[in-house]
Amino acid sequence: MFNLGFPEIVLISAIVLLIFGPKRLPELAKGLGKGIREFKKALSQTEEDEQKPAITQNSEQDPNKKT
Repeated sequence: MFNLGFPEIVLISAIVLLIFGPKRLPELAKGLGKGIREFKKALSQTEEDEQKPAITQNSEQDPNKKT
């Protein structure tokens, strides 16, 4: 997909370091990690939801409940 070699990665890292500074980089990495983790969690939840059988309306009602 992207054909990035070592020199390109070093150049991009240096530019990011200059733009955001050394104090802000850990915060950015932490936020990126949380975002990726939440994205993976959401994907796994949708896969689990697809695998569960559909609940019919009759099974949602409480049989002891008088209507």
